[in-house]
Amino acid sequence: MQKKPKVLFLSTGNSTRSLMAEGFLRTLAGEYFQAASAGVQPGEPHPLAVEVMGEVGIDITGQTPKSVAESLKDQFGYAVIVFDPAKERSPIFPFTRNLFRWSLADPAAAQGSPAEKTEAFRRARDEIRKNIENFLNETVQQRQERVAKAA
Repeated sequence: MQKKPKVLFLSTGNSTRSLMAEGFLRTLAGEYFQAASAGVQPGEPHPLAVEVMGEVGIDITGQTPKSVAESLKDQFGYAVIVFDPAKERSPIFPFTRNLFRWSLADPAAAQGSPAEKTEAFRRARDEIRKNIENFLNETVQQRQERVAKAA
């Protein structure tokens, strides 16, 4: 049986975007990948992240925010950094050959009414899902190409 590649989603806080990405990957491709997330300054899961993920049938309440330091002891086949380049510095994780950077606004920084804030979380959720689907398509294609070359 082949070992599943580990994917680390890394953000500043590990309370919103990276937790949502971990939840999507675990749900959409958990049989093919091990998903994890971490943050430079981890905080508690944001209640609106939990709420909007629940709207699409994904429960992230059991995911515990972790620090980058905790992740350094693991080896990851892929690392995905999620950050808003206009407002945040990109976290650094040089311990993988397959590094992706996803530019995603932090919905926790959204201003406005409660309904507007919830909508910002929904937009982030939907964008993360699209990025996860693209990631899966790319990695499957890369695997197929490696298998074809080896044959």
